[in-house]
Amino acid sequence: MRKNMEINNIYKKYADAQNHSVYSIDESFLDVTDSLKLFGAKDARELARMIQTDVYRQTGIFTTIGIGDNPLLAKFALDLESKKNSDMKAEWRYEDVQQKLWSVENITDVWGIGRRTAIRLNRMGIFTMHDLAHANYYQLKQNFGVLGTQLYANSWGVDRSFLGQKYKVKSKSIGNSQVLNRDYTRRKELEIVIKEMADQVATRLRRTGAKAEVVSLWIGFSMGYVDQSGSRGFHQQMKVPATNSSKQIANYLLQIFDRHYKYQDIRNVGVNCSKLVYSNALQLDLFEDPDEQVKDLKIDYVVDTIRKKFGFKSIVHANSIMEGGRAIARSSFVGGHAGGMSGLEGAEGHGKTY
Repeated sequence: MRKNMEINNIYKKYADAQNHSVYSIDESFLDVTDSLKLFGAKDARELARMIQTDVYRQTGIFTTIGIGDNPLLAKFALDLESKKNSDMKAEWRYEDVQQKLWSVENITDVWGIGRRTAIRLNRMGIFTMHDLAHANYYQLKQNFGVLGTQLYANSWGVDRSFLGQKYKVKSKSIGNSQVLNRDYTRRKELEIVIKEMADQVATRLRRTGAKAEVVSLWIGFSMGYVDQSGSRGFHQQMKVPATNSSKQIANYLLQIFDRHYKYQDIRNVGVNCSKLVYSNALQLDLFEDPDEQVKDLKIDYVVDTIRKKFGFKSIVHANSIMEGGRAIARSSFVGGHAGGMSGLEGAEGHGKTY
């Protein structure tokens, strides 16, 4: 993980934050359109060689690079060709689609097409990327909805996404976000992540003496995934009684999540608490047991005290050690990868207060 962060710091030399997107633990997207002249590179392939050399000299790691006219083609080049080439680079342009992409005979080899989608495509007589590119567009749309139109566009190398699409908070708030280390497809694992992030944000609220009257949840689907409504994710918020309780914030976020989650593949999660108020008074939720709320508050402050003395990892919820848990691993990340864990002892790096 530290090597991954070290490598991404090297990438920042070649692209600013707006043009640098971390996709997974070992993959990132860079838009170097405006960087070529800056580094004196005659083309993207030469700049890719510079990046490979830079990474190797500083980390000793060889990197594979896919180059394309858009993130989709770059990903195709990486997965389907560059890993097989001696120089570990491959370049796919729009004019290469017919020769390179359409020659892929197993559609599950292509990024964005899983086994279940492939089975449905097979029922339509679609087995190869050439088949998909020459399928009936309207039939794809009828059978798959917006996903069908996306699959058709992908088969022609068309990608209208852009890097760095992030939720921007408009008012002062406390929150964090993270790029998951893989696609999360099970609700139970996502529940663990949301609870962990709620705990982190609530801890920071208590540190500053603040309570939130609005909680927000941002979910980003796996890159290349589009749901039936054409969305790449969702952002929803809820007005709540002022709180900085880890349990209450987690419950509110899970309510939002369960209303809008339709079993999509998830890669990004963001949690935010806004409309902050500063008060020492305990505001009880009328629909919850008051004794339980007081007990939960006491537990929160005991946990805060332990973490302040012994570090964030000294006490975590039991579900953080289960599959899907991320809090323990993230507590040792640096920089933005810590995802809003700044100010928490035992957690290196810095988060963001908007």
